[in-house]
Amino acid sequence: MNPTTHPLTLPRRTLLVAALLAGLPTVGLPLAARASAVTDWSLIATNTPAGAPPQRSRIETMANLAIHDALNTIDPRYERYGTVPAAKPGASPDAAIATAAYRVLSDAIPAQAAALKTQYDNYIAALPGCAPAFPNCIADGAEVGANAAQAILTLRLNDGSATPDLPYAAPLLPGVYQPTPGPAPRFEGWALVRPFAMRSADQFRAGDSAVMHLDSDTYARDYNEVKSIGDALVRGAAPDSAQSNIARFWAGGGADWSTVVRNILAGLGLDRWQEARLFALVSASVADAGVSVFETKYYYRFWRPITAIRWTQGDGNPATTANPDWTPFLATPPYPDYVCGLPIATGAATEVLRRYFGTDAVGWTMTANAPAVAMPNGLPALPAKSITRSYTSLSGAAAEAADARVYAGIHFRTGCKQGLTQGKQVGRFVIQHLLKPLK
Repeated sequence: MNPTTHPLTLPRRTLLVAALLAGLPTVGLPLAARASAVTDWSLIATNTPAGAPPQRSRIETMANLAIHDALNTIDPRYERYGTVPAAKPGASPDAAIATAAYRVLSDAIPAQAAALKTQYDNYIAALPGCAPAFPNCIADGAEVGANAAQAILTLRLNDGSATPDLPYAAPLLPGVYQPTPGPAPRFEGWALVRPFAMRSADQFRAGDSAVMHLDSDTYARDYNEVKSIGDALVRGAAPDSAQSNIARFWAGGGADWSTVVRNILAGLGLDRWQEARLFALVSASVADAGVSVFETKYYYRFWRPITAIRWTQGDGNPATTANPDWTPFLATPPYPDYVCGLPIATGAATEVLRRYFGTDAVGWTMTANAPAVAMPNGLPALPAKSITRSYTSLSGAAAEAADARVYAGIHFRTGCKQGLTQGKQVGRFVIQHLLKPLK
């Protein structure tokens, strides 16, 4: 590893950095300092209701980009995403961070504007006073943050996110996605959302796969695997097994990448500029992965395991046997199978982290609060519980995310593996093209 290009130069590394680069979880190690304004406002963004994951990732990316641009207007270290007027000398970085995030969040989530205003006012009031040479540092920082937020909000006007759902119609044929139990198919319109970094929604569309040819060995293998290990009765009979816990952990919040980044960063000693860049890159990769995945899903419109396994009219494959009573362990989301959304987001985020830190050996520990799981055949529901998972590598976490959707009974494995590949392509493109260090 070259210390001149790594985001943390060797003299500044702490015990926590050494632990991270060795792939050890950082939980339990002493914090070097309190959370920064960047992580404070990342937490506020995470805790503010913002809709389904594609909508949340879009809004968090806007907030993170505004924070990044505000800081790099005060002290330019990395390329900015938008165009922001020059800052006044002595402008407060923390006031800029808070204002940038607050303005984006309150505009994008108007129902939460009042609660956000209270948090913002309290935060600004608690900032330290200005130096005599810059008596208006708080107001000047707030002006920078407001300008950065407005630049991002303007760039995202009419970006397609206002119409996430489109009317869905498909022939009732083997292999074709049919509305799964629950809401009508969702997020077909997300394929039309303007990406943050990708050139187009279909830039990294997955290619055709043998799994979508119902007479193939690949399809039979994936079908029989998910039918066996993703069955609600099988998983419910082993509620505390690794497979059941993995399925519930990732569905219960394990894929909240803003929280993962905060856990990784805790006490590492990065400055606000480095933190802001990392949050912006990770969130942009996840947001663009969301656009990419829905473009791919609705391009192929491949059916879900719940439809395939219950299909009794025959799929043309002698190695598959229908079961009209089969139930997946977790509820099937209302959109097509190929490719899988969790692995594409995970592939994107982990690729950014891998390239940012220059190593795959990044470790963290995280706890997810998994909700109760309904069981079929009148069996009692599995109660809600907290599940803690630890990782010593980014690739290990990514592989587990792909497993999770098969264990949950909601995806064929091939779509999960392809999602990881597609996500890595998105993440690589984002970090290669956005927010690069200034020469």
